[in-house]
Amino acid sequence: MIDVKQLNSLALAYMGDAVYEKHIRHHLLLKGNIRPNQLHRLSTQYVSAKAQAKVILQMLEEGFVNEEEIAVVKRGRNAKSGTIPKNTDVQTYRYSTAFEALVGYHYLLDNHNRLSEIIERAISLSENKEGREQ
Repeated sequence: MIDVKQLNSLALAYMGDAVYEKHIRHHLLLKGNIRPNQLHRLSTQYVSAKAQAKVILQMLEEGFVNEEEIAVVKRGRNAKSGTIPKNTDVQTYRYSTAFEALVGYHYLLDNHNRLSEIIERAISLSENKEGREQ
């Protein structure tokens, strides 16, 4: 069994990336009336490093995350990936990794209720920031 609390932050982010992407795809399909060729373009407005960094920074600012989650976020933000992002700056990339680590953390702990709250809030923040309909 995996000790999630001791797991490498980049491993948490790896899992969180896949979980969040799946939820976003599901969210977009539920909205309906979206042509398949638009789905990828629309999903990047939620799952891009820039979008994820904005979401986690807003969650931190509004006190949406608790102290345990802040520790996970900080670990994710400070993780050294060994790669340099191509389409974004290092700070944005680190905060997006922090967001993904938080999602992965709750997913691997089977904290489904809290995971849903975080993802729903992230979707809401992404849609409000981009000026799109909810």
